[in-house]
Amino acid sequence: MEYRSLGKTGLQVSVACYGTMTFGWAPDDWGSYEEDSLRLTDVAFELGINFFDTADVYARGVSETILGKALAGRRERIVLATKCHGKMDDNDPNASGNSYRHVIEACEASLRRLDTDYIDLYQIHRPQPSVPIDETLRALDHLQRAGKIRYAGCSTFAAWQACEAHYAAKEMGAAGFVCEQPPYNLLDRRIERELLPFCRTYEYGVIPWSPLAGGMLSGKYLDGAEDGRYSKSDPGGRLAQVPIEQLKQLRELAQQNDLTLPTLALAWVAGQPGITSPIIGARSEAQLRESTAAVQTKLSAEVMEAVDAIFAPGTHHVNYYAANFGPNARPR
Repeated sequence: MEYRSLGKTGLQVSVACYGTMTFGWAPDDWGSYEEDSLRLTDVAFELGINFFDTADVYARGVSETILGKALAGRRERIVLATKCHGKMDDNDPNASGNSYRHVIEACEASLRRLDTDYIDLYQIHRPQPSVPIDETLRALDHLQRAGKIRYAGCSTFAAWQACEAHYAAKEMGAAGFVCEQPPYNLLDRRIERELLPFCRTYEYGVIPWSPLAGGMLSGKYLDGAEDGRYSKSDPGGRLAQVPIEQLKQLRELAQQNDLTLPTLALAWVAGQPGITSPIIGARSEAQLRESTAAVQTKLSAEVMEAVDAIFAPGTHHVNYYAANFGPNARPR
């Protein structure tokens, strides 16, 4: 397994970050699904993965609960990341967002579900411009000084928001964020315009989510798959946005280089300057092994140039990089 530094922290994390968003997505078959999740976590350890990412909002805490069980007896060997921001109680207006109160309460609840005394990387899941960033940073600083989190990060922030937080933390004498978790894949490369240059300049770690675009870069939808994530539920209409002809060109490029389409797509993300660890998900051991090998696959300069010729730098076809980027922000 290849390990990389998480930004300038010196913390070593596996280039494959195992995302556990799918843990707990089978409420009618809880027992067997928990067993499968525990087994996949064991496989991840076997492969050398030491970086695990979840969030409180994933299955409303179930993902964290399962992951906590999976990590029992080996907590000190792993880097545990979770997130807060999403609504955890439909009847409580304070059970979401980036306020001081919610960040503190959400962290305490995550610690209980994960059955741990500390979280290695605690991330703000989305920006909330209506809450001053210094309030959020004060909450994170409090948690860090109390030893409940080691580092803080953000997810799907605009470059200006990450930059504002960076300098606000300096003024406050707080550690601030050390990494960003943005969406990044060949169907949406918009973070290359400003966010990635910011992260590289200030040495932030970058742990991209959805590097396979929810499976759209696996090629399954080119063959009319009916069991894919977006074939069952696609409220954002992402599947209809996929550029089929360009995706076919990408698959042909992969075949010409003795690669599968998902291997090419994952290797491309992992090979971009400034990327720390793409977040991979898996519903089977085979998927987990393939994705772990893929992010450690090195692509030649010729292949990287060929990919750029199909999906140009900075462009997007499917809308992934979207959040509350400010009251006057226009769709990117």
